[in-house]
Amino acid sequence: MKDNSKLIGYIFEFAWILPSVAIPVSVITAVILTAFAVGIRVPDIAGRIEPQAIDQTAPFNQPGLKELAPGKYEATYIAQTWLFTPTQIEIPAGSDVTFIVTSRDVIHGFKIVGTPVNMMVVPGQISKITAHFDRPGEYLLVCHEYCGVGHHVMSAKVIVK
Repeated sequence: MKDNSKLIGYIFEFAWILPSVAIPVSVITAVILTAFAVGIRVPDIAGRIEPQAIDQTAPFNQPGLKELAPGKYEATYIAQTWLFTPTQIEIPAGSDVTFIVTSRDVIHGFKIVGTPVNMMVVPGQISKITAHFDRPGEYLLVCHEYCGVGHHVMSAKVIVK
């Protein structure tokens, strides 16, 4: 009978090499697909602001929705402990909305459920992301970074008509 120990060793070695190559290749493929095919992007850091001067600094001195052109909007939001300002905006279906967001106090999250809008909102940092809204409906905007005991009630709405 022949000694098959070398063959068995090669099989076990291959069994470990295959997943150790396949897993990183799969992860890189997923990152490339989400970045280019699905359109998921990292939010832009649009600048810095003094958190104490939010109320005196444009565009945060007048938060809310502003129409820039037909179908193009800019929504300025302020996140603060357990509240988004404004609490609701309404846009027509087919619109592109650029969200400009900062925090007044602590780190918050800015996630619009059912869309690729997902940002971390840091005090003193102005974050910016653009999304397209085709489907009419109510989209829930939630804070996904724990910001204190009232975190679970921190929400707003984006209504697409």
